[in-house]
Amino acid sequence: MTEAAQESNQPSFNIEKIYVRDISLEIPHAPNIFLERDPPQVDVQLSTQTAVIEGDVYEVMITNTVTAKIGEKVMFLIEAKQAGIFRLSNLPKDDIEPVLSVMCPNILFPYLRELVSNTVVRAGFAPILLNPVNFEMLYQQRKQEQAAATTTH
Repeated sequence: MTEAAQESNQPSFNIEKIYVRDISLEIPHAPNIFLERDPPQVDVQLSTQTAVIEGDVYEVMITNTVTAKIGEKVMFLIEAKQAGIFRLSNLPKDDIEPVLSVMCPNILFPYLRELVSNTVVRAGFAPILLNPVNFEMLYQQRKQEQAAATTTH
């Protein structure tokens, strides 16, 4: 086998593009909410999605919703979708799902964290710094839930 042929069969991982897929900000009680002095309760929701674009090219997206409330009043609501296009060539089939579920979200998360923080600050509020996420643990939990669901049905 030639050296070029061997290299073409080597597993490879490439980041094709990282981008903001969607961002929305709502401040339903502006301008009066800016006069509030009580600290807000902040709720953070996070999910990931993966889709095949074509062949060995995938889109991975993290959706993050941050809701800050003072009592029952929504101070602000942000929904951000940070995405990336990744090319996974010659990876063993069993390695593709963990790469898409763990490695790719780990690459995207710092971008999402910056996007959310910058949006909150530009909206006139104190920064929100998203806590680190253990995507490996989330992946393992999801696999366990799927295994449990298949054995009970």
